[in-house]
Amino acid sequence: MFASNSRSIYAVALTIGSLFIVLAAALVAASSATAAGELKGFENASSSYKSDSLVVGFDPETSAASGSERLKAAAVGNVTTGGPRSAVVKVKSGTSLKSAARKLAKREGVRYVKPNFIARASDAFVPNDPGVGGPTGWRAVQWNFVGKYGVNVLPAWGALRDVGAEGGRGVTVAVIDTGVAYENRGRFRRSPDLVGVSISSPYDFISRRKTANDRNGHGTHVASTIFQTTNNGVGVTGIAYGATLMPIRALNSRGLGDEITVARAIRYATNRGAKIINLSVEFDVRLNSRDLPAITAAMRYARVKGVLVIAAAGNQQARRVAYPARSKYALAVGATTAGGCLAEYSDVGRGLDIVAPGGGADSSVIDTRPGSSDRSNCRFDNSSLPIRQITFGRNVKKFGLPGNYQGTSMASPHVAGAAALVIASGKLGPSPKPAFVAARLQSTARDLGFPGYDTRYGHGLLDIGAAVTNP
Repeated sequence: MFASNSRSIYAVALTIGSLFIVLAAALVAASSATAAGELKGFENASSSYKSDSLVVGFDPETSAASGSERLKAAAVGNVTTGGPRSAVVKVKSGTSLKSAARKLAKREGVRYVKPNFIARASDAFVPNDPGVGGPTGWRAVQWNFVGKYGVNVLPAWGALRDVGAEGGRGVTVAVIDTGVAYENRGRFRRSPDLVGVSISSPYDFISRRKTANDRNGHGTHVASTIFQTTNNGVGVTGIAYGATLMPIRALNSRGLGDEITVARAIRYATNRGAKIINLSVEFDVRLNSRDLPAITAAMRYARVKGVLVIAAAGNQQARRVAYPARSKYALAVGATTAGGCLAEYSDVGRGLDIVAPGGGADSSVIDTRPGSSDRSNCRFDNSSLPIRQITFGRNVKKFGLPGNYQGTSMASPHVAGAAALVIASGKLGPSPKPAFVAARLQSTARDLGFPGYDTRYGHGLLDIGAAVTNP
């Protein structure tokens, strides 16, 4: 009787135990089946991201190719690979962005789904007309190169001629922007003062072509600060006029782009031999690295590969630097005026590394502490001098020296050109690490604002002559 009951109890226990195992397995399977990737970034202003585009990040075990194939099954739009672990989904018309994001988040291997944030050309004013004018003589026009609060370029030019690296010869600088007027092709014309500039690996990420012709004028102006031909009797001068230009179009004719396009452009430039990347672009100042993982990853990739990324601090008059400049993988550049004051539009805050001429009016917010240069420099009567470089306006065939370009977009290429000259000089060895080049530029900068590092001027005003010639 006892034995019989024991067998019955054992059988019941086994059955119940098996049932629990089956139920547990079912719960695990259900949990696995309903696990969804994180939705993030939608709390930011909708004007900050594209209305028909999503970025999907995959977990470490899922490649972009395999993950993209799984996303297609959600049938919410066209899917293309983004980076090594991401994809971009162009949501089909009639489907809301958030509902599409929820469907995509449920696909296997998805880590997150987020908006595709918009990048804008980082300048205070982009001209609509090809204005030509101003005094003759490059010294009179380019206060930003040789004036009292310019970047002191003349000693650097002489030193580089002495070592056979005139104008930064041998260094490739990528300009990721609206493109550059670097060639005569179809309706496009080369800038008259970019004749003879060495060109490497141009690419248009907007039209997907192996050219990078400018439709806006912003990118040509930025590139001209670095590359404009010097000592040729035409126009004005460029800081690193002997360097090699890699023109990359990642912003459209209105000066707009997006996170993924800019990130792809950074990786492209890195993989094709650029030693310096200039990013005169900015995102909404409220965004951070968590909102922009593709940009952050691309910049980290560039740093690991030995590329120095230089970025405009932004023109939102904010007390924080905009991305991508705020990233620890970028050298963030603020803007100053002809009077040596912070420009009224320039973003400030932790992470600002250095300042360079951007033009425009003095900031009305000044540092009044004893010892601050603001007390003497910020006078609000410097005539709002612009940064003059040759570019075009509405007509891509008409070039001139417009008088209304100002912004941190204009400040950033001063630093990019300086970095090219430092590398070409050999002062830091044949192939210096990005951190060493950045440190050289910061340590030789002219102190502005309150003595020492501060969040208005970073380490100070770029001094190219000191960066290239100091021991």
